[in-house]
Amino acid sequence: MAFPYMEAVVGFMILMYIFETYLDLRQHAALKLPTLPKTLEGVISQEKFEKSRAYSLDKSHFHFVHEFVTILMDSAILFFGLLPWFWKKSGEFVVLVGLNAENEILHTLAFLAGVMIWSQITDLPFSLFSTFVIEARHGFNKQTVLLFFRDLFKGICLSIILGPPIVSAIIIIVQKGGPYLAIYLWAFMFVLSIVMMTVYPILIAPLFNKFTTLPEGDLRQKIEKLASSLKFPLKKLFVVDGSTRSSHSNAYMYGFFKNKRIVLYDTLIQQCKNDEEIVAVIAHELGHWKLNHTMYSFIAVQILTFLQFGGYTLVRNSGDLFRSFGFDTQPVLIGLIIFQHTVIPLQHLVSFALNLVSRSFEFQADAFAKKLGYASALRAGLVKLQEENLSAMNTDPWYSAYHYSHPPLVERLEALDKSDKKAD
Repeated sequence: MAFPYMEAVVGFMILMYIFETYLDLRQHAALKLPTLPKTLEGVISQEKFEKSRAYSLDKSHFHFVHEFVTILMDSAILFFGLLPWFWKKSGEFVVLVGLNAENEILHTLAFLAGVMIWSQITDLPFSLFSTFVIEARHGFNKQTVLLFFRDLFKGICLSIILGPPIVSAIIIIVQKGGPYLAIYLWAFMFVLSIVMMTVYPILIAPLFNKFTTLPEGDLRQKIEKLASSLKFPLKKLFVVDGSTRSSHSNAYMYGFFKNKRIVLYDTLIQQCKNDEEIVAVIAHELGHWKLNHTMYSFIAVQILTFLQFGGYTLVRNSGDLFRSFGFDTQPVLIGLIIFQHTVIPLQHLVSFALNLVSRSFEFQADAFAKKLGYASALRAGLVKLQEENLSAMNTDPWYSAYHYSHPPLVERLEALDKSDKKAD
């Protein structure tokens, strides 16, 4: 008797939903607490705390509904055999338009087109509610309905342009890869990731946002001086018009080798009236670079990608696996989808481990900025970001340990205070 892979996968998905819902309930209870954590008393105003609490609870209620609908749909798709049914119908569509359904690339692209349409239809109500109800209710949404749908249209167009050649290449590699399939797939994805990291900020991101050079002034001089002191090869310093869509703020850097760029959200500049707070945030980001966190993360992702492809090569010819999910053929894309479902337990463990590492990196980057003399400015900057983004002030320790790649503000401030005490 063949092992019931599909039933096992659906069962584990439901178990994970129950576990994560339990964590969500713990977090929801933490969000309902009427008082600030002791560390934030006198640091965060009561008005900001009440606004943060209301915003977090609204998002929490929405999350419960969204996750419930998602698990229902995902389980039904697998349990009732909708995946093989849709694969069959996509083949019939290929024949209907006069093409050869035996061509796996054409069949796969027709299948993905249908999946994309289905995803847009099912995701759209949630996206609209999140953006134009929750985000708008709490003063974050700045985009119009026209801008929302224009961005959506651009995203779909990019998928149509970029998707087919990438999918076609993967199918060909799997069909021709032989015993070195895992190496070829990894090499292709490695090159693709490098190309996308190069192309995205230059060609794709400007389709959605406007990037302008940070004007001359004290802020620019301070950032350039900091970068120079750390030998960070800063080539360009941009401001992005994040305020056209949201009042949330952020900053990030990108680029390879000697061609690094830093991007500040215009909302960050507007919210942090003190330049030192912004520079401190940049010092934290540069700490990730100086301490090689970005390189370590990139290497970890590459290793995990190679291991995943290695695992896929071991199971891709398993007829029992495909039959368990209702397929009598073994299409490349379907094999990848099924494999991703079968390794969900490992993915959760790996994600948890990566979060632990990421949180450690955040503490190290904070300590790095502190050593540069930005301790008080970093504290102020972190508090400002927390206040202006209305981030959750009270967090459940189990929930944050499982979900958060960044430590909560309370833990970061306590870590900075602890290092101060050690220095004393």
